Amino acid sequence: MKVILLCDVKGSGKKDDVINVSDGYARNYLFPRKWAVEATPGAVKEIERKRANEEKLERERRAAAEEVAKNLKGKVINIQAKCGAQGRIYGSITSQEVAAALKEQHGVEIDKRKIECDPIRQTGDVDINVIVYTGIKAPMKVHVEAAAK
Repeated sequence: MKVILLCDVKGSGKKDDVINVSDGYARNYLFPRKWAVEATPGAVKEIERKRANEEKLERERRAAAEEVAKNLKGKVINIQAKCGAQGRIYGSITSQEVAAALKEQHGVEIDKRKIECDPIRQTGDVDINVIVYTGIKAPMKVHVEAAAK
């Protein structure tokens, strides 16, 4: 019997998969738990329409993320920090501070976990990567300078 899975079933398949199972397994296990429905032609078309919609949304999100990455690529984030005589910063500049400066200077809000950089402890330029979307990164520079005393 062909069924459409309504959720992930270990050993059988993932949500929205059309699989072939025995009649007893479907009637006695999958249907009572509402983990599957019978794969009628209408239900299969509905799943295909749903998948096409999701793929379209994914393409739109990816295109928007690529545009943001293109706009951010090569831009510089300027941060001022208190530092000692050798250019060593008191404390460090974290990805959270970089994310706040990115939002303030370039108007792009990125989660601090999406910024790939080690804590910055020296003045000067540091290369970072900003993950805009899955698989899409924008290389940027952080320019750290000593704050006026």
